[in-house]
Amino acid sequence: MRIVRATSALEDFALTRPYAIAGQDPIASVGNVIVRIEGDGGLVGLGAASPGEHVTGETLEACQAAIADERLAWLVGRDARTLPLLCREAASRTAGTPAARAAIDIALHDLLAQHLGLPLVEMLGRAQRELPTSITIGIKSVAETVAEGEEYVGRGFRVLKVKIGDALDVDLERLRRLRDALGPSITLRVDANIGYTVEETARFFERTAPLAIEFVEQPVPREAFGEIRTLTPRARARIAADESLHDEKDALALAGPSGEPACGIYNIKLMKCGGIRPALRIAAIAETAGIALMWGCMDESRISIAAALHAAFASPATRYLDLDGSLDLARDVVDGGFILESGVMRTTGAPGLGVTPTRPHRG
Repeated sequence: MRIVRATSALEDFALTRPYAIAGQDPIASVGNVIVRIEGDGGLVGLGAASPGEHVTGETLEACQAAIADERLAWLVGRDARTLPLLCREAASRTAGTPAARAAIDIALHDLLAQHLGLPLVEMLGRAQRELPTSITIGIKSVAETVAEGEEYVGRGFRVLKVKIGDALDVDLERLRRLRDALGPSITLRVDANIGYTVEETARFFERTAPLAIEFVEQPVPREAFGEIRTLTPRARARIAADESLHDEKDALALAGPSGEPACGIYNIKLMKCGGIRPALRIAAIAETAGIALMWGCMDESRISIAAALHAAFASPATRYLDLDGSLDLARDVVDGGFILESGVMRTTGAPGLGVTPTRPHRG
């Protein structure tokens, strides 16, 4: 199957619910770059890039430039069935812009799976059927946190991720009040977004022991993550690496040479690592090292959320989902991609990613 056209278009998505994370101004909108790769039989593969400058240093402008139409021309005439070769070449052409690489990677996977008439997860080798996803509460007042948590539980979600990291005592009060309001049946996990020190992380674990917090995501900065090894094995097992885990080299380093990983969970995001192929290599490292996987996201179109879900369900090491990035977009360019019922996600069974454009592509 020959590729006959490859284009991209920038889409600006307003958020229905602006939010804040530790050390960042509130976020009210997000730009995604949508890639469209068309085969000679009329099938179209879609990809989406949502760069996270605060995590990877990739700006939206750099991402857009890396996958401008003229920078995608190398794909025209190539055979989409040579997927590994094309993904390797995409990596070399998009160095320093992992979200741009991810958009090409996702579109190529979508196109080939459609050509085969298979859901992408079946092409990759399904290992999971369904899992609950968390939904995120940003840094807010105690009253707002409780109200939003109650709303999400009313919508059927049973796993909430709470952003923390600005002030330990305030974080603890928010979590205590949230647990009191929601009761013991709701799972609470937290994301400090590098807002704590190692000492504060240790105190967090001690003081939240009665609250049954599932795990803590990236409590300390990337450059300080090695200090996490000074915590107890029990504490390290409940820490997820996010900003410290970009690629396969990071995955190997965090796994450690002695069989004692720095943390118990890896948070894989396609926008950090560059797409489905590198994500599955990280997943293989985690599986070998006995590290659980969470699959996360930025604020993203259903296109890349669906891609992450298909990749997640192709790994036996997957234990957690945090794929809520499209739920607060005021609009999207596709429908479908996944089924979400009572907070539980599964794939649709349609070929490829299972997404359907809501309107014609502007490219």
